[in-house]
Amino acid sequence: MALGFAFGALYEIDSERRRRLLIRISIVSIGLFVLLRAVNVYGDLFKWSVQRTATYTFLSFMNVTKYPPSLLYLLATLGPAMIFLALAERTSRGWLSRSLIVFGRVPLFYYLLQWYVAHGLAILLGLVALQPVAWQFMNFNDRFGTQPPNTGFRLWVVYVLWITGVLLLYPLCKWYADVKRRRNDWWLSYL
Repeated sequence: MALGFAFGALYEIDSERRRRLLIRISIVSIGLFVLLRAVNVYGDLFKWSVQRTATYTFLSFMNVTKYPPSLLYLLATLGPAMIFLALAERTSRGWLSRSLIVFGRVPLFYYLLQWYVAHGLAILLGLVALQPVAWQFMNFNDRFGTQPPNTGFRLWVVYVLWITGVLLLYPLCKWYADVKRRRNDWWLSYL
């Protein structure tokens, strides 16, 4: 998040120079990730190791600590994200770009609402699938290891719910972005 504030200054320079700078930074980030991960000494709590297949070795190499985010996790995720930003500027008028801009104008609003929408969809789908859902209302600290057996869904179902949640939140985010555009209340800039 702090890096996002610092990156705001990049968007004050002309777009072609910014695009070149984003690509350079991303190449350095990805290169630094590969170098640090290959030497297996610094940047993450857990070392990678050679596995029984090349695919599993690659997955071990890419398995970096997300919480708390390790240096290698940040390099492996922010580097490609900057390439995406650089390429997205080339297609800044398509429907995908316009949609992402809406979410980008209200990031905290989206972030807070997505927790409730995701939780609500999980409960609704659990009820439809006749699975127990009471465990989802337990205190987070009391919940580790208490998920009932035979609950949950396949990954493709999770992706469908994720896309559904994003589509459900889009009109609310668009509405709130319009509110922020029309009004100058100081507190709107924080949400």
